[in-house]
Amino acid sequence: MKSKTPEKEKKNLRQGYTTGACATAATKAALTALITGEPQSEATIYLPAKKFATFQMDSCILKDGAAETGTIKDAGDDPDATHQALIKSEVSWVQEPGIILDGGIGVGRVTKEGLPVAVGEAAINPVPRKMIHETAKEVLESFGIKKGIKIVISVPDGEEIAKKTLNGRLGIIGGISILGTRGIVIPFSSAAYKASIVQAISVAKASGCKHVVITTGGRSEKYGIKEYPALPEEAFIEMGDFVGFTLKECKRQGMERVSMVGMMGKFSKVAQGVMMVHSKSAPIDFNFLAGVAERAGASSDLVEQAREANTASQVGELMAANGVNAFFDELCASCCENALNEMKGGLSVATSLYTLKGEFLGKAETE
Repeated sequence: MKSKTPEKEKKNLRQGYTTGACATAATKAALTALITGEPQSEATIYLPAKKFATFQMDSCILKDGAAETGTIKDAGDDPDATHQALIKSEVSWVQEPGIILDGGIGVGRVTKEGLPVAVGEAAINPVPRKMIHETAKEVLESFGIKKGIKIVISVPDGEEIAKKTLNGRLGIIGGISILGTRGIVIPFSSAAYKASIVQAISVAKASGCKHVVITTGGRSEKYGIKEYPALPEEAFIEMGDFVGFTLKECKRQGMERVSMVGMMGKFSKVAQGVMMVHSKSAPIDFNFLAGVAERAGASSDLVEQAREANTASQVGELMAANGVNAFFDELCASCCENALNEMKGGLSVATSLYTLKGEFLGKAETE
């Protein structure tokens, strides 16, 4: 069983730094080394979170007309795919005045519309771009330099790290994204997960999707892909525990149809009207499930067993074993009803329910 992080411990978790902050610090060190001819062992930058941070350089190499530095990303206590990745910046002189920024090895390229970076450009998000530009400009001005520079951000292991992310589905090919809006990584951040949901829906919209399938995780997504084989990969969005947030975002971005695919545990909460389905958000209401069983025609004995059950899955197993299949359709109908209430209508909703092993249990649709 996966251990949970107590709230008290969560507050004491160590914060880390974003790839954007690391790329900015590496750029400052590389540019300073290029101008002074002296290797730099560290760089201090001002973060959007309104505080200074000092980054140690893992390497600093001076070449003819260029300098390259790298810093190891520390994500703190967040289980981040890019933790301990080497983020490098190479800065070189160019003929034209100004600052050119690009991505090198291990930094992805954008190939689909809907992201905050234009198609064809390196996947360096707007805030990191601004941080890198402004920091480089400050360094140039402080030394009175008028010459132009080219900055290339690279991540040697970026292509391999990207396999652990959703970059491929979002149309970011060849590596990771350089991200971050505040410069710091807050462990187990809800804001970061929500931002990824918004981005995924934006990509779906830009690729012409009007119908999306939202799932609570990778397993339920696999079942959703099997159920809706005609939909493109952009249409499948992992919402995690953020059911209400995802539904509202689907409506905000103009989706016409939303299909929810999941399992008994979390969808029993949605059927109750609970739209944040984390294990700590709300307990399963077994009286509610007993009521659904009764409406589905279960015997009084089965209804009572549902009321006394320990888990929602156990209730599902009871109903399936006794052939009360209408129970699952009833539960799905309640999920649809609460989803529509959450969004205040405006689009059609479907809910499909599966066992952990992928066996189809029931479905409901509303128009």
